[in-house]
Amino acid sequence: QVQVVESGGGLVQPGGSLRLSCAVSGTIFWLYTMNWYRQAPGKQRELVATITSGGSANYADFVKGRFTISRDNGKNTVYLQLNNLKPEDTAIYYCNIHQSNSWGQGTQVTVSS
Repeated sequence: QVQVVESGGGLVQPGGSLRLSCAVSGTIFWLYTMNWYRQAPGKQRELVATITSGGSANYADFVKGRFTISRDNGKNTVYLQLNNLKPEDTAIYYCNIHQSNSWGQGTQVTVSS
């Protein structure tokens, strides 16, 4: 079965950084576009970033150059580098195989003083 496991979240101060990881198993990882989503309490889930099998990236407007998505096909892992974090970035961050119902449990990012 397909497994998606996010990690790397935590508590950081405004302006801090985190590197999120998403490890995928049970499928041919390099074939797929991968997505990062996030969801804050009381808000709808929103797409943060997307990366194609070839490494082309796209980002939501709210990222404003602060985040970078990347992938390592040899490790079956996609990353999300979060820089200059703001309190409004606080959310559970989820990894997803594009156009699928394969999701991880999420990793909590909390940005607070």
